[in-house]
Amino acid sequence: MALNPTVTTLNKTARPSTAPETPSPAYAAYLKRESRRQTMIMASRVFLLVAFLAIWEFMAKTHIVNPMLTSYPSAVWPTFLDLLQNGDLLWHTWATFKATIIGFVISMVVGIALAAALWWSDFLYKVLDPFLVISNAMPKIAFVPIFYIWLGSEYSVYGMAVAISVFITIMVAYEGFRGIDPNKIKLALTLGATRAQVLTMVVLPGSVPTLLAALKMNIGLALVGVIVGEFQSSSEGLGFLIINGSQIFKLNIVMTAIVVLAMISGLMYLVVARLEAATSRRYS
Repeated sequence: MALNPTVTTLNKTARPSTAPETPSPAYAAYLKRESRRQTMIMASRVFLLVAFLAIWEFMAKTHIVNPMLTSYPSAVWPTFLDLLQNGDLLWHTWATFKATIIGFVISMVVGIALAAALWWSDFLYKVLDPFLVISNAMPKIAFVPIFYIWLGSEYSVYGMAVAISVFITIMVAYEGFRGIDPNKIKLALTLGATRAQVLTMVVLPGSVPTLLAALKMNIGLALVGVIVGEFQSSSEGLGFLIINGSQIFKLNIVMTAIVVLAMISGLMYLVVARLEAATSRRYS
């Protein structure tokens, strides 16, 4: 059956053009500037890292600093390969990473739950506020022997990670909950929402940027807590590797462990940054 030529003409006219839109000259120039800027940022980062390593190597090789006490990059690399080949590095790195993630998750869950309880009950907040402030201000390293006696050598590391980061989580999350627009809460209550629904549908979603900020702080604090715990009471982990290497004056091992710690910190930062970027558009 022949097609109606009028209909065919209309269909061709109505069909959207698939030709790509060319950016305006101003926008193309902006994209070029941004690309150049990102390239300069990456190049500057690489330059700073290379310059730091070169200065460190030069000062140790020329004995401006004592290489026995500071080590140097060309000595750290063989130590890294040796520890990697015999399995010690992977074992100690996994122990530190596992304890950091467990302590971080516990501190975030407990901290957000307690912050929600403080938001729920103003009476509870007024009772606990001075205790939270004092607990957060106390030097957490004082808890190491107590945790060692209470929890043992393994679990005291988790205890230190939680102790260092949980109070920051509570205070930051609570301030985020309190910062929610009260008009939004009044509107939800006016529409018949319960207090639990206000918490889950208004307060928590509205506090996502604040919770992400707490997350970025706590991932580093949890790692600090784990290392402090490993310094004092553990027989494994990068903290143990650092303290053991310093006791026998093998600074190459100490510096290698520190470099691995920097790599772990950078990896965790990238993960948190990706999570923040993925959620910022939805909750900003």
